[in-house]
Amino acid sequence: MKRRRWFFVKAASVLLLAAPLAADEKAAPKPPLTMGSVLEASRASDWMPLDQANTLYMQLPGKQVVIRLVPEFAPQHVANIKTLVQEGYFDGLVIVRSQENYVVQWGDPAEEEADRRPMKKGKDALPAEFDQVVSDHLSLIRHPDGDVYADVVGFVNSFPVAMDSDTGRIWLTHCYSMMGAGRAESPDSGSGAELYVVIGHSPRHLDRNVTLAGRVVQGMEILTTLPRGTGGLGFYEDPKQYVPIESIRLGSDLPESEQAHLEILRTDTKTFHDLVESRRNRHESWFADPTGHISLCNVPIPVREKD
Repeated sequence: MKRRRWFFVKAASVLLLAAPLAADEKAAPKPPLTMGSVLEASRASDWMPLDQANTLYMQLPGKQVVIRLVPEFAPQHVANIKTLVQEGYFDGLVIVRSQENYVVQWGDPAEEEADRRPMKKGKDALPAEFDQVVSDHLSLIRHPDGDVYADVVGFVNSFPVAMDSDTGRIWLTHCYSMMGAGRAESPDSGSGAELYVVIGHSPRHLDRNVTLAGRVVQGMEILTTLPRGTGGLGFYEDPKQYVPIESIRLGSDLPESEQAHLEILRTDTKTFHDLVESRRNRHESWFADPTGHISLCNVPIPVREKD
């Protein structure tokens, strides 16, 4: 057996050496991948436009935040958020919280239920949508470097997800820029009337404890630079600190001239695979150690203006 194993290895070596490439036939080494080179080489089919029927435009004084909703994972919350938006529920409400390295939160600042803005058609509480059963319509692109919160992680439709392969449950993850629906003590007390966005290090301990309903695709720099609240958990103590929300609108209710013409890199493409590899193994000259790994929430999902 030893001779036979040695023979095949040796034979393969002989075959490899038997027909060397001529000097002028040798292929030039490919330059190492960088994020810039990957995106520059991307094709139009690697990108998908925003679905305006599932895009929110939050107008703050002189600034706009664009949010992509994810009905695949939170259908009831997304439907309720859209209902609240279309009835003007958020118009004139405020950002009430900006907690360092954590979240920005908005909604009705009234502490007493009786003083809160009434809803017209929106529901004030919904069943939790923390996770769901893996199904064929959720095409998971696995991330190669694993995770400490789940045995499988990856991307579905350009959103970061985690999965428990034993139970077959899958859920969105609390990465930077993800938007969730605040709730009270009961898991079934959230509705989307209070929303927050992750502005700091990924609080993955919130996974499967809060319903995630979307992700900011433009305007994160607006939310991350808001003055921090000085009260407990970063809530603003003085109403003068509140940041007013002029309006929130659904993209499909806006004229085309007021819609953001953005495209998001699809995660089910070779281009995205190459982008992940370029971030796992950093070949820019500054890096002394290319690392060879990247965590799920550190993988960027590029967004660009549509040509």
